[in-house]
Amino acid sequence: MEIAAAVREGTLRAVDVTARALERIDRADPELCAFLEVWREEALHRAREVDGRVGAGERLPLAGVPIAVKGRHGLRAAGPLLAAGCVAVGATSVPGPGTDWQTWGLGAHGRTVNPWRPDRTPGGSSAGSAVAVAAGLVPLATGSDGAGSVRIPAAWCGVVGLKVTGGRLPSPDRTGLAAPGVLTRTASDAAAWWRAVSGEGPPAGTSLPVTAVWSADLGFADPDPEPVASARAAVDRLADAGVLRLVRPSTPPRLLDPAAAWLALRARSSARPGDLPRDLADAHRVRAENDRRLAAVLTDAELLLTPTAPTAPHGHEGPGDRYSTALTWAFNLSGHPALTIPAGFGSDGCPTGLQLVARHGQEALLLAVAQAAESHGAFP
Repeated sequence: MEIAAAVREGTLRAVDVTARALERIDRADPELCAFLEVWREEALHRAREVDGRVGAGERLPLAGVPIAVKGRHGLRAAGPLLAAGCVAVGATSVPGPGTDWQTWGLGAHGRTVNPWRPDRTPGGSSAGSAVAVAAGLVPLATGSDGAGSVRIPAAWCGVVGLKVTGGRLPSPDRTGLAAPGVLTRTASDAAAWWRAVSGEGPPAGTSLPVTAVWSADLGFADPDPEPVASARAAVDRLADAGVLRLVRPSTPPRLLDPAAAWLALRARSSARPGDLPRDLADAHRVRAENDRRLAAVLTDAELLLTPTAPTAPHGHEGPGDRYSTALTWAFNLSGHPALTIPAGFGSDGCPTGLQLVARHGQEALLLAVAQAAESHGAFP
């Protein structure tokens, strides 16, 4: 990250970077409503500590980088980032109490709005994190993804969003469906986050092009034509740039609709294995079959590509009867890592996303492809 490099070199001070981030939040957040809380004094104190650590010769990979964390309890999982030199400036908005649908956010100043169109939702449940990054308030914000809660808001706000492999990092979610994630302006920043939280070093060079399979609907979804066309155009740009090579798999990516299985596992995760109700038994059957089908697809190719969301961002009245999670929650059931990158813009002026799915444990590959796309100018 450029900020961290400048703080380490002494051309910037963490306290000045933090103060500027707080000023941006003060100016913009009354309209965006991305933050639940802003930790002004704590952030400035932590920034001074970072400056002291750098001055003492400590080499911090994310020195002075201002970050936002998802929700009021987001700091609980931010230890590796703080140890790497990040400065947490506040907690971002999530759906309010009693909200039946998760594509919404409630900040301290009111309803969270999409920075591209205030009459549209930013997506959720990592709503404020996506808006804070997309609006340039912070370069990095944490999220969690139980059904698409990082990837959907990232796509609808035009930023990068990564959900890691299920179980690879700690998660408080007892169902096993939710995994930690991050939202950033650039793929390089997402890679820096991954190195900090995973402890992995920089990956070896990825051989390009990477083989990939395209699916508009995963065999069951009914996405709108516009997000499909936008995502497919992004795939074509990546292929033209030599980043991807599309292949025809021996087994097409036709999954069983995971909706009922996901909902059953979320609602009945505490049932004893010997006393499974029929819907939970069916959920395990769907999960096992989809795992088998995904393994076949990802044997023939390194990546599976889809639109990130099946629709454009909806208004603040709610999504109606459409599941914005239709193309994302299959990978919460299966545990595969998945990343969304900006794909373009719809006719409504809002961003769209392209979702990349890899084999378990292949976050580094996803990030390498995203960085290659970025360097080739394939981001809109």
